[in-house]
Amino acid sequence: MLLTTAPDTPPLPTTAAAQILNLLLPHHRTTDRARAAAEAFPRQLRPITDFVREGAPIVFTLPGFPCKSPNPAKTLGHLPDMGERLSLAFLDTLCTEIARIHPPGARVVICSDGHVFGDLIRVPDAHIDAYADELRALIRESGLHRLSVFDLRDVLGDLPHDAKRAHVHDRYAPTLDALRAEVRTDAPTLALYRGITRFLVEDTADFHGTRSALQRECRRRAYGVIQRSRAWGALIADHHPRAVRLSIHPQPAGAAKFGIRLLDAPDAWTTPWHSAALREPDGTWTLMPRATAQQLGRLVHRDGRPSHFERSDAGGQRSAATARR
Repeated sequence: MLLTTAPDTPPLPTTAAAQILNLLLPHHRTTDRARAAAEAFPRQLRPITDFVREGAPIVFTLPGFPCKSPNPAKTLGHLPDMGERLSLAFLDTLCTEIARIHPPGARVVICSDGHVFGDLIRVPDAHIDAYADELRALIRESGLHRLSVFDLRDVLGDLPHDAKRAHVHDRYAPTLDALRAEVRTDAPTLALYRGITRFLVEDTADFHGTRSALQRECRRRAYGVIQRSRAWGALIADHHPRAVRLSIHPQPAGAAKFGIRLLDAPDAWTTPWHSAALREPDGTWTLMPRATAQQLGRLVHRDGRPSHFERSDAGGQRSAATARR
């Protein structure tokens, strides 16, 4: 005989875990062609089920939000803008929606990794500090209490940045030979390597050599970025061992990490820190390079800084003074 749960009975942990994962699936960042069902993600369902059984808030870790791309054709500056503001609000809303299924709710630990890669991506450490500090301020001022920021300062304090990077690399990073072998034999790792190489090429605004020389240098740096990324992931796992691991990179169903899309973008690799936000006439938002966005709309300031673009043909155009909200 099939038994059903009474309407006023809390859902069974396994059922609640699947419902929670179903909230994430519409935002799954992946290159898979078909959308997978919740059952295809056992490596996420297991820890979510454990949190539900314990009646504890579900903890997600999300490496990302490192710093703005140094290429002025892609971003509006070195500080967070509307792209980050919208992404943070999205993550907080997702936690709120989870609380409707699982009353203890959820929280997201944003593992800001700019200092991990600063020397490889050619961004000054002072800009990385300013970016992470502004993220914390945005979270605090917007009342996004389900979010927090974790970075190398929380682990290694006031050590010099180069010393922090060396410590993380030496303790956690895979060897270069092992990584090169993986790139040759594993399709997802090869796709990641190519994607990071492309970003490094695009983000380089002041290279004075030939295009082929730039590509060679970026391929070399891409290996370093992946090594540091693996090291940062291992460090995060040490400090947040039970958390559900999210990723801003595309991930296939069943992977250890769940890829999550923060905002709409034409490319599965686009992030708020590699782009600018464009507000469409219908109120929706799209991420794209600054150079593209400024051809489609006008620049809007917020708190005295460039914030985003607004498509010029939006209905009921507001005055510049109104737009500078």
